[in-house]
Amino acid sequence: MQSQIAMIVIGLTACIVLFDGWKLRRAHLDIPNLGQFPTGGMAWKSQVGQELVRNVTMLGAIVVMIAAPWFLAERSGTSVHWVIIFDILLAIHGCWLILPKRYAITKDALWVDGFSVDWNRLWWNGYAGGSSITLQRKGWWRLAPLPLGGSEEDLAAAALRIDAILIGEWDTLKQLLDQEE
Repeated sequence: MQSQIAMIVIGLTACIVLFDGWKLRRAHLDIPNLGQFPTGGMAWKSQVGQELVRNVTMLGAIVVMIAAPWFLAERSGTSVHWVIIFDILLAIHGCWLILPKRYAITKDALWVDGFSVDWNRLWWNGYAGGSSITLQRKGWWRLAPLPLGGSEEDLAAAALRIDAILIGEWDTLKQLLDQEE
């Protein structure tokens, strides 16, 4: 019975890890060009250190998930090889969390972690500088933060666009950006 449960857990974990890896690869195809768009949007890429800061809480959770089964495996009768496979999958997922990511902002959506999220599904409290921007998914309270990573310059430019989108001033921002060129 323990082996069957372990196989289910390993199977589900492997599906999540493979799906996340595919979405990261897909982000490079969805966002092939970096920089400002003629439509007023922009795309940028983060660095490993910025992703480490962005995902520090998720990495902490992965460390706990890697360690916890070792305390429970003997009591539950789960074979050590299942725990090792589980830990390897989580370590791969942890590595993918710190890989540089591509982000993009358009008038219609935000691209983050390989997903496109409509603006009407997000809210935020603004950006006061720093190493990340955190938006919240509507309806999830604080349980589903959506952080964006990147340089302070990229994040400041992104925050300007997010503000314009969420207050309905995208066209005004686009006119200002066009005048700067």
